[in-house]
Amino acid sequence: MLQKKNILKYIVIGGGLLIFLGLLPNLMPFYTVRYGQAGIVTRFGKIVRVSKPGFHLKIPIIEKVEYYTTQKIIYETSENPQSSRADYTDYPVDTSTKDGQQIKIRYTIRFRINPDKVRWVAENIGKEEQVVERVVKADSRSVVRNIAREFTAQELYTGNVFKFQDRVEKILKKSFENNGLILDEFLTRQIKFSQEYVSAVEQKQIEKEKIKTEEYRAQQEEFRKQQRITRAEGEAKAQEILRRTIDPLVLQKMAIEKWDGRLPTYMGDKAVPFLNIR
Repeated sequence: MLQKKNILKYIVIGGGLLIFLGLLPNLMPFYTVRYGQAGIVTRFGKIVRVSKPGFHLKIPIIEKVEYYTTQKIIYETSENPQSSRADYTDYPVDTSTKDGQQIKIRYTIRFRINPDKVRWVAENIGKEEQVVERVVKADSRSVVRNIAREFTAQELYTGNVFKFQDRVEKILKKSFENNGLILDEFLTRQIKFSQEYVSAVEQKQIEKEKIKTEEYRAQQEEFRKQQRITRAEGEAKAQEILRRTIDPLVLQKMAIEKWDGRLPTYMGDKAVPFLNIR
């Protein structure tokens, strides 16, 4: 019986200690705001002031402090959100292109809570998790889905990703600014197409390469043909010029110079050429 009383005593003491430790921050008359943070001080649920980094005093029990990060926060969509190192993660956005191709878009957002608007953010949106859920997540997924529908699949597949990215970033910057946030960067990490579409594009590219190869071969053959024609025309012209310009006596001289002194074994009814007998 005594042992049970001791156990109960320890439980009560332990419970009281936990309660004390939980209330300790509220009992302390001071608090510290770290760099990259802003402190929202509330009194009976009402915001009374915003504290910048440093050492501050407060009224114990009556005043409480909520901390907001003013450093960069990363929100990222990923196929495996659990393995991402971002501060907040989600799954890719499913949408379609202007011409009806189904795609998945993975992106990263780097943003900050504007230190000068922390109070407004706390009053109108909520804590950091609520800021991400209600603004960053909601707005970015909606804008990405809708802007993608303004582009054809070919535009997004073959190089207009930066134009898409710029369009999204421009809209989100305005939206974030209106909600007390600063958008540092929107990055399109991947636009994933269906395997059927990728195969079709690859096959189309192969066909284009084949056509280019055949065109090149045809051009080469035409070039060779023109070379042969030009060469033949040049040779014919050279022969014609030679025929017109060489004197018959020069021809006779050239023939005599090449003659080896032997008469042909067959004689017809005409005189042996170039033989002058006196």
